[in-house]
Amino acid sequence: MITIRTILSLFLCVLITNVKAQQNDSLQSCDLIFVTAPQRNAITDVTEGFQQMPIDHVAIFYRVGNRLRIIEAVPDGGVLIDDLQHFIAKNEGAQAYIGRVQADFDPSATLKNAFSFVGRPYDHLFLADNDAIYCSELVQFSFVDKQGQQLFSPIPMSFHDNSGHITTYWKTFYSKYNMEVPEGQPGTNPGELSRRHIITILFRLF
Repeated sequence: MITIRTILSLFLCVLITNVKAQQNDSLQSCDLIFVTAPQRNAITDVTEGFQQMPIDHVAIFYRVGNRLRIIEAVPDGGVLIDDLQHFIAKNEGAQAYIGRVQADFDPSATLKNAFSFVGRPYDHLFLADNDAIYCSELVQFSFVDKQGQQLFSPIPMSFHDNSGHITTYWKTFYSKYNMEVPEGQPGTNPGELSRRHIITILFRLF
């Protein structure tokens, strides 16, 4: 016997599916996907995202015909290309928000730049002067305006908490490499990127 609750559940499932389909249809190549950490971590402890969200990752979306794809830089694979559905599945437990660049940039050149980095190793040290790349650095290096100039300028790197002290985690991390924490060195992070005035957060993807 079909109950009212069953009917309502089916209706809700159909409604959610339709909403997600409409959202996917509205995605444009070069949209950015900002991902939150399910739990706070060493990155979110020293950075802050849109509306104080614990954003610790960003990927670039693009379309190939009917296929929905992303380019990202991840610790366990470097810079790679993935299907959007697999990207969503592997980020289960997190939240993701679509950001759109509201500036006169060159989408073709931006994607060409992003593709050129595929296969590069992940930059675990978050440094600007090496061949490895981390997630928001991929965005920084890829997005260019019509004159070929980078759209996102670097910012001073932040490894300190709200009190202004470099956290114990980052001191220990860099000491393993016999390095000083690169506090204040030029770089980028996904949280700050999500707060740039030329990026509009459109909706929650998942």
